[in-house]
Amino acid sequence: MSEKRQFNDNELLNMMQRAGIRPSLQRIAVLSFVANKRTHPSAEEIYTALATTFPTMSRTTVYNSLHALAGAGVLRELEIESGNMRYDLALQPDHGHFICRRCGKIFDTVMPDNIGTEIPPEFHVDCIEIAYKGLCPDCNQHQQI
Repeated sequence: MSEKRQFNDNELLNMMQRAGIRPSLQRIAVLSFVANKRTHPSAEEIYTALATTFPTMSRTTVYNSLHALAGAGVLRELEIESGNMRYDLALQPDHGHFICRRCGKIFDTVMPDNIGTEIPPEFHVDCIEIAYKGLCPDCNQHQQI
């Protein structure tokens, strides 16, 4: 996919306000981490990364922030395995994901052309999710050695 832009705090604050989310320093930090790192982090990864900057932040704050942001459509929840949620910025061009079954990394992929055109008109589609699973280039190279 194309090069990703970085979002500053004012842009993140505007995203939250447009979605009706009451901003706080912790919520902005959570959103910034997901939006700018682009690693499709889990709640635990977000908590671990932000705990040094926000020593009083609890895991509950991270989970509540993620649920509020996902519920408002600012973030997208990706269920990688049963109960294993990862997070992605929802307010970006449509794209799919490649999930490496060895290292667990998630990569953005281009959305296939004409996807969803075969859906009968009486159905209303809210979301299309494309997830490829296999080995990423690094893991595939190590397997062949």
